[in-house]
Amino acid sequence: LGKYGVTPGEMERYASALMTDAEQLAAQGDRISHGDQLAYLMETVANGHTFMSPEQSYDMTAMALSTMTLEEVNQAAKELCSHVTGIAGDEGGMSEGSVVAVACCPKTNDENQPDFVDEKGLVECIKKACKIDVEPEEDVVVPYSLVPEEELNKAIEQNPPKWLGGTFTDGTPDTSPDKLTRPFTLRRLENGIRVNVAQNPFESQRGHLRLVAPGGRDAEKRLGFKEGSMAVGSRAMQEGGAFGPWTREQVELFCVDHLIMVEINCNEESLIMDFTFPTTNVGNVGFGDNVKLGITGTEAVMQIVREVLVGFHWEEDALGRSKQSFRSAHESLQKNLEGKTTEMIMESMTQEDKRFLSIDSETVNAVTLEDAKNSVMSQLLPGELEISTSGDFDVKDVLELVFKYLGSIPADANSEFMESKTAGSFGTVPALKIPGEHIDLELSDSDPRAVSYVAGSAPNLWGYLADGTTVAERVAEADKKATDYDRQRRSHPLFANVALALVAEIVNRRLFSTVRERKQLTYDANFSFTGFERLKGGWFLVTVTASKENAQKALDACKETLETLRKGNPVSPDNLESAKRVVLNRHEGELRTSSYWAMMMSGLQQESTPLKGPLSVTDFHAVVDAITVRDLQLTLETLGLEDKELYTAIGKTVQPEGLVKDDIIKASPMAGMSRGGALMG
Repeated sequence: LGKYGVTPGEMERYASALMTDAEQLAAQGDRISHGDQLAYLMETVANGHTFMSPEQSYDMTAMALSTMTLEEVNQAAKELCSHVTGIAGDEGGMSEGSVVAVACCPKTNDENQPDFVDEKGLVECIKKACKIDVEPEEDVVVPYSLVPEEELNKAIEQNPPKWLGGTFTDGTPDTSPDKLTRPFTLRRLENGIRVNVAQNPFESQRGHLRLVAPGGRDAEKRLGFKEGSMAVGSRAMQEGGAFGPWTREQVELFCVDHLIMVEINCNEESLIMDFTFPTTNVGNVGFGDNVKLGITGTEAVMQIVREVLVGFHWEEDALGRSKQSFRSAHESLQKNLEGKTTEMIMESMTQEDKRFLSIDSETVNAVTLEDAKNSVMSQLLPGELEISTSGDFDVKDVLELVFKYLGSIPADANSEFMESKTAGSFGTVPALKIPGEHIDLELSDSDPRAVSYVAGSAPNLWGYLADGTTVAERVAEADKKATDYDRQRRSHPLFANVALALVAEIVNRRLFSTVRERKQLTYDANFSFTGFERLKGGWFLVTVTASKENAQKALDACKETLETLRKGNPVSPDNLESAKRVVLNRHEGELRTSSYWAMMMSGLQQESTPLKGPLSVTDFHAVVDAITVRDLQLTLETLGLEDKELYTAIGKTVQPEGLVKDDIIKASPMAGMSRGGALMG
């Protein structure tokens, strides 16, 4: 960049992306939060810049870009990179001031260790890198559209799309195939793809799309695929990106130009693809009256989804990058106190069920490109997929795009990857061995600290326990004096989901007040559920960060808090009302984001989540308001809270031999550090 600058094509694309970004900011002008406005003001004043409204900023950006030349940009690039090009001995020399390099490495004075780094070695490495010969970047041709119109028309002719009504398992009547409904429109395509669309005007000119394929790590075991192939394959898909006639680089630049972010993940029970995109025309060229509009970000996303399903190219180099990321993650886990302790307690609770553990290097290395391809593509069958999208768009326009791009995918696409395997239904989490176990872990680390965990059995997100029973059934069985109204409330599909959310909120408050405020044993204590939606059963996890001296006391205090909540000091009306306020306010706040809408809608039409349907969204407030103290006390009893059912662990750091002490003063841990149990990722 410093030597050759940017290419004319890059200049054109970057200018277009900047304009789209400025346009989105201007559209959100009256919705920017006070905190963001204040941060922008502080940054502006600190840098001596001019404070502008989003609209003014858009006008100034357009004015600047319309007059800027390639030479001016390349001169700026040369100045920005002079600290590198100067070391290389290029003309122009180095910029004024020091070049600062920071390296993070283990503390050791042993020069024979492969991870030994000192100032001399670091400087030599930097100088060597700066003197490597570099070639100018070639200008990559970025396609205007990934799916040419004639190709799409041919696909529509061969596989005419057709809408069907939405069908649900929570008791909601089927929806019409040709009517728009609120708060979302739910339909199916004739090829089997389930479609959920909702308008969300709060994030101006932005949208979110989620594609869910039920399966995940559980499908590796159920369908007999090679261990780790689903997870490694999904990451390879993320690392790749070539499809149709386009190379990975062309597709990547297409996404960059259209401000599209793609994330592909595999968890225990599903393959998930998330897309964030602008809903306006992007990839525009020129300014003012001379502008040539590109396609909308929404259409660009539909093209990418279509090509991923029917035209994806699997590449060895993408698989290699995927494997490297998993090897690095596993290696980091072995050196991370929280991660390693959580892994050990999960090994104990699941009897080393590989679906719920990290993937080791040996397993990763054994996965071939064919293994990855077969496992992932076996999940991408149209009849199993669900598309949920929300954003600042016209629902009719989006449905038309879905109809054309996804409705024309053949119903038997990717069916060859299923071979003779039978899918079967989702299973359960492994039953816990009774009594539970206690695990102690010591990990070499220069920073003295400790973490304690208390874990046990729990229902999944919708109230299913590992033995197949539900929270609603357990509660009904335990409450012999229930009225007809009680039985009616508890039979609602959302009852267990809401009850568990309220329980988690109340337990978190109790842990905070007892373990931190009253006993002062920790600066952070957290209670969370695993939150599986398809697998029956799950676990709860209490995470407590403490000093090494207080780790056992903090663990005992957590167990005491859980026991007290059951018997000594049960849930009070005040506890319940406070929890309801928090849960409802959180829900209301998150409804302003398109990603939350996409997450809520995912699974509404999936048979693998029988209690999740439209009622889980439309009746949310009513179900929360109807929950009673008695409901929560009985729900608590569905958790494995007996002392003999608990699994506990304490992880402590020990100082490594030959530790080089320094005089650096460590920052004190802050009370609002990251919350959320380790099992929640």
